[in-house]
Order: sequence, then structure tokens, then C-alpha cells
Amino acid sequence: MIDARSGEVLYAENSDTRLHPASLTKMMTLYIAFEEISRGNISLDSMVTISKHAAAQPPSRLGLRAGQKIQLRYLIRAAAIKSANDAATAIGEFIGGGSEPAFAERMTRTAHAIGMDSTTFKNANGLTAKGHLSTAHDLTVLGRRLFYDFPQFYNLFSRRSTDAGLATVNNTNRRFLDKYEGADGIKTGYTVPAGFNLTASAERDGKRLIATVMGGTSTDDRNRRMMKLLDKGFAAAPQNAPVNPPPPADYQGADEALVAEAGATPGAKTITAVVAPTKSLRPQARPTATAAAAPVVDETALAAAEAVDGMQDSILGALAEATGTAPAAETQMAEAGIAEAVEDLAASGEAPIQMASADPMLTDPSQTDMTLVEDMSVIAPPQGTLQAQAAALDGTLGVVKKKRNAPIYDDVQVASAEGQVAEEVVVSMSTSGDRHWGISVGRYPSSFDAEKVLLKTQLTESATLNQSLRKVVERKGGYEATFAGLTQEQADLACRRLVARGLECTAMGPES
Repeated sequence: MIDARSGEVLYAENSDTRLHPASLTKMMTLYIAFEEISRGNISLDSMVTISKHAAAQPPSRLGLRAGQKIQLRYLIRAAAIKSANDAATAIGEFIGGGSEPAFAERMTRTAHAIGMDSTTFKNANGLTAKGHLSTAHDLTVLGRRLFYDFPQFYNLFSRRSTDAGLATVNNTNRRFLDKYEGADGIKTGYTVPAGFNLTASAERDGKRLIATVMGGTSTDDRNRRMMKLLDKGFAAAPQNAPVNPPPPADYQGADEALVAEAGATPGAKTITAVVAPTKSLRPQARPTATAAAAPVVDETALAAAEAVDGMQDSILGALAEATGTAPAAETQMAEAGIAEAVEDLAASGEAPIQMASADPMLTDPSQTDMTLVEDMSVIAPPQGTLQAQAAALDGTLGVVKKKRNAPIYDDVQVASAEGQVAEEVVVSMSTSGDRHWGISVGRYPSSFDAEKVLLKTQLTESATLNQSLRKVVERKGGYEATFAGLTQEQADLACRRLVARGLECTAMGPES
């Protein structure tokens, strides 16, 4: 934990231990995106074409499709707010000239240039990869850099929800933002190896603190630890600390360090990269930060969120007991599915809403659960100003809205959905014996997609679902794929086995 004004370390425990950063990685992806925008190399209006690699990233996802074109502003919002892996990868490939590994090398170079000496990145989204490691100290440094280096973009991290083009997305950190007075950012992260991570910033009475907690056992545990840490910091921080913004990034020193490291490796080749910035790395005058008002906490929502936390933690425990270690080929998908459930649903404080499939072939944006996407023709100051960039990302200026019914595609023809009649597949549910339970395996944009998932799931888990009844239920926002006619034991067992395979499943009792 540091005093953001002076950079003084107020508390540290195992702060230099290299750990999996998970989605805290996206702070660096966004830092570089903001850097490129500030240099004038790209803009928020830049159109990004989605690759097959980006579209195939596991949850959490925005739901991008290969070949689709989308404005950079929406990818930034999705990566920052929803922690969307497909959006982060798309940003990395766009800036890295089509290569995520090249972008990851730049991430590491940038990390070393701003003082994150113990950090190495291997991808843009933070999914577990060999050598993809950072420390609590380094990630706190990065959080402070985002605040000072790009103040025109920093407010993005405090939004509870935002328009990400394909849909309105909710902040995975909104539970902490709502519960802790003065909190206004920054980023959550979760994978099975990493645990529950959070870099947070808060301001009270003119004091601003930035801290990082890694390896929490649940969302609630992580948030409690962070709140306790910040409380301790606000009590210890001086009232009138000197304001010492971080120095400009030292790219020359970072390159020399990387070259020296490569030279020390047997058989390594030395590659010299030209990375001198064309414009100042420092933004123009930054606005004065203002203290956040004390939030109004909805206790009912918080109680519901805690219940969701408990449910997700129970799932993790049951998986450990029932399946042991997941096979290597399935681990990434399993942890990604749980990550979205825990980070997104637990943060919402609402009843769980089913996630979209991680399989890009099952995602049809022309029929997705969303309101009409809107083009934003912004009436704004000149595009070169930092104020214009910030306002464009916020979407807070006066706008003239034009509606469109689907995302933009490159040489992709989307059939018209007009005249289609919503179809509900109804199957009578057996009520004999104690078969009053069922399971839900997700919500999908069409009845056809939901039925296809049901068939695939029943074949995958025939041992427990062979005598169940497939049922597609039309609900607000999509079609829910369910299996009915199960006992409680069968429903629980089926969900444990499906989640262990990285699939989505929620047990439903008679009162559901």
C-alpha cells in the first residue's frame, strides 16, 4: 500500500513475491492503449478487426466474433469494466501489429520502464501462462501510474456499468466501489492459480491511497482484506504529504536491462528495438481529483452478493473434492468459467444470470441479448485534446444517436431477423417421486442455440442426464437451456461434473 501523493510505501507484506496477476494484467494493456492514444498513433474511433484468436478467448467475454469490426473505445470499456478477455486480446493484437506475443513483449518493456522490475507479461488478458508473473508492489506502482499518467481516462475504472457496443457491461469491482467510502477504482482479477486479486484506490479528506491484495480466498475475503488495509493506511498517512508525481518512463534503461538479460542467457540473440517516443509520455495538465461522496449501500443487494459468493466458494470446494485436479487441457476453460461467475455475478449482488458460451461458434451477435447498439456522433472539442479523448471515452458530451441493429462486420452478411417468431420449446416435466429438481446450462440468443447446447450437453453427460427432460424457456433477454425431472442428488452431481469440464451449470430446486 502506498500514499499516492508521495509514493511512500505505508505497508508491505510479501510485496515482492512473484505471483499470477490474473486480470490485473489488463491495467497494463489499458496503460499502453492510453499511451498510444495520447501520442496520437491511434484514436478511440480507430476500427479494430477481431481475429479468430481474440474471438476464441474464454470468459469473461464481450462476445466478439472473428471478422467483426468494432471501435477501440468499446474494447477499452469492456476490458476495464467487464474484464473481457476477448476485448483485451483484440487491443493487444491491434497495437502489436497483429501479434499478441509482440504486444506482450512491449508490456514487459513498459513495465520495466515505469519501475515494475519484477514483472513479465506473456499475454494481454492475464490468463495463466508460464512466466506471466508480477508482484503486489509492481501492480500498485502500475495503479499509481494510471492515476497520474492518464488522468483523463482514470474515471473509467469507477463506473458501475457502461456501453461496450455489443451490450451494457457491469463493473466486476462495483461491489467494493459501493461498499467502501472514497473508492474509485481500479481493477479485479481471478484465476484458480492466482486466487482473488484487487488493486484499489480510494481518497478521503485529501489523502489518496493505492493498494494491492493478491491471493484472496473469495471476493468477500479479498474485499475485507482491502478495506482493512486501506483503513489502516488512512489512519497512518500524514494529512499534508508532498505531491511527487512519478517520473517519465525510462524506456532507454528498460531496453538496456532487457538486452543484458538476453545476453546472459546461453544461445540468446540480442535484438535492439527502437522505442523512443515521438511525443511526450506525460499528459497535459491533469484535473484535480475530488473526494467521492459516501455511497448509499443497498444492504439487500449486499446480502444477496454474499450469498452468491458462498455459493461460488462451495462450488470450488465441491470440485476439489469430487474431481481432484482438472486435466491440463480443461483447466483453463474451467478456471475461466468460474472466474466470470465469481467476478461478475458475485459483484452484482443479484440472482445469477447465465453466461454466454465461451464457444465463439455459438455466439450470434445478430440475436444477442442487448438493446439496440448506438452509433455515437460526438459533438466534441478537437480530437487532439486530452479533454476530447476523455469525453469521447466517457460518452458524456452532447451526442446525436443513430441506431443500428447489429455490430459492424467485414464482408460478413447477417440475415435479417425480421418476421421471425420467437419459439418456445415446451416439454412436460415429470413430477413422479422426488424428481422436482433441474439444472440450467446457460441463456442463449435463440431457441435453436439453446436446444443445440442441450443436445451437446446431454451427450457429454449422459450418465446423469440420460433420463432428464430437455426444456428451453423463453425469458427476458434470451432463451434458457434447462434439464428437468432430476432428483436433488442428480442435479448437484451433474453440475459438479459439468463445471469440472469448464461448462456452465446451475442447480434449480422446486422453489426456483
